[in-house]
Amino acid sequence: MPTYNKLVRDRIPEIIERSGRGFRTEILDTRSYDQQLREKLKEEMNELLGATSRKEIVEEMADLLEVVYALGSIHDVQPDEIEQVRMRKQTERGGFSDRIFLIDVE
Repeated sequence: MPTYNKLVRDRIPEIIERSGRGFRTEILDTRSYDQQLREKLKEEMNELLGATSRKEIVEEMADLLEVVYALGSIHDVQPDEIEQVRMRKQTERGGFSDRIFLIDVE
């Protein structure tokens, strides 16, 4: 039996059960959940960095957002608050669409 020891999406146990396989799970306390979400964030970021096709990139971006929203939820941060801060920072400091690469500053 493969060992995963990682946070999975809510419906994964149901999917495994439908396949006729056995599994073990546990429900994490808030501290452990926060730690595992941070690990999942790294995992999803690495998958995004390794994505090559447009389809893979979109899938990995969606997974990354799902983890960000879950982290926000346990820290009482709503998606609209994240978007408001993103927009404020874009207005104040700009985004990345101009592709500016800073070499150095005197």
